[in-house]
Amino acid sequence: MKRWIVAACLCTGAWGCKSSPSEDQCKQLLDRTLDFEFKKAGANAGASNEATKAESIRQKKAVSDAKVTEFVDTCVHKTSKARVDCGLAASDLEAMARCDEAK
Repeated sequence: MKRWIVAACLCTGAWGCKSSPSEDQCKQLLDRTLDFEFKKAGANAGASNEATKAESIRQKKAVSDAKVTEFVDTCVHKTSKARVDCGLAASDLEAMARCDEAK
């Protein structure tokens, strides 16, 4: 996925983590980010048959499995809970990216 920049922006930076997010919250953020990425890429558009839906789910799981350890570690140790909460509440990738801009 090309758009890991959004996730990287949410999970890196100079903010100190006074209140760190939990591992579960970080996994939820990864899942939410992937949902937005796949939606934006059109993976679910026209997914009317079961085979297409199953393939989309398989691809999302493969990406998640490949990135979960690194993502969660970075998220838990270098991201404020407020930024993760903002990302979890975001309605799309653009709103998620604005979480990084918020002070």
